[in-house]
Amino acid sequence: MLSDNEHFNSLIRLLLPTAIFDYFEIKDVEVGEKEISVYLNELDVKPKGFEDEKLIPNGFHSAAIIQDFPLRDKAMYLHVKRRRWLIESSGKTISRNWNTVAKGTRYTKDFATFLKGILGQLPNKQQ
Repeated sequence: MLSDNEHFNSLIRLLLPTAIFDYFEIKDVEVGEKEISVYLNELDVKPKGFEDEKLIPNGFHSAAIIQDFPLRDKAMYLHVKRRRWLIESSGKTISRNWNTVAKGTRYTKDFATFLKGILGQLPNKQQ
């Protein structure tokens, strides 16, 4: 039998883009009258190409807000905080490239494809 937490994790994996769980952890979920906000922080996993470097966690970038598929007539917003690392040997700051957002939008790629299929184009303004 699954625990309550395992049930929650199974359900949330069906609702959010699958790539999220490779790189992010859910920190909070807020359900409002007209929207759902999911707050995500990038995991402390070294980016590809830097496995042999000594990286020091160096905080997060400001959250990017990305719109995803609505849920139960509520807008779904992902508040994504990407991690920064400092390369100890050079002092250079790096971040992982995360390309799950449709180019030129604040929509997930899947949601943008869906909107283009239904509307023929993406809406000019996000709500």
